[in-house]
Amino acid sequence: MKTVVFDLDGTLADTSGDLIAAANACFRDMGAGDLLDPSKDAGTALRGGRAMLKLGMDRMGRPKDDPLIDQYYGELLTHYARDIDTHTRLYDGAMDAVEELKSRGYIVAICTNKPEGLARELLTRLGVLNSFAALLGADSLPVRKPDPEHLFETARRAGGDPARCVLVGDSDTDRNTSRNAGVPSILVTFGPSGDDMEALLPEALLHSYSDLPYIVEQMLGKV
Repeated sequence: MKTVVFDLDGTLADTSGDLIAAANACFRDMGAGDLLDPSKDAGTALRGGRAMLKLGMDRMGRPKDDPLIDQYYGELLTHYARDIDTHTRLYDGAMDAVEELKSRGYIVAICTNKPEGLARELLTRLGVLNSFAALLGADSLPVRKPDPEHLFETARRAGGDPARCVLVGDSDTDRNTSRNAGVPSILVTFGPSGDDMEALLPEALLHSYSDLPYIVEQMLGKV
């Protein structure tokens, strides 16, 4: 069956506020105060914990490969797990689009580079975990995006055909994943890095979730 696979952070939900809060808690523990700005650094936040720690190290005048990054990464995840849904919100229309795709016969799943346990906890708290046929995270397999096997296995576990899927994402990682997999990508423009998506040359840009079912049908055909 045809499958629509979604990234999570920056695609289905804006998780940047809670991610930055977790990183700033680490920087406060280091005695550096809040180094990241919830608005200006949202794009970095959606690239993951280590990206935020590296940015903080740079602002502290420390090397980006500082051992403190590995030392504090686990602490960052602990802070984040405790307050994972304080500021996070699903993007407008995201779940309406998911349900519309399902009603048209498509399988929907999630492939994220967020640790699987945290992704499951977040989606559970948001009340939408059961809307997806499968969820694979960064630690679900020996590989992760942009390795195409991460995407392929997500489609398989959802009950779909890996060769008949599309990836909805918000980053160069998602674009490279779809390119490596030989399947189309749809990149959202309403996330923190939205202005950069056109330069990645995806098969389609998504400005509003209300347009997604139509775009998917144009790419994959009607079920």
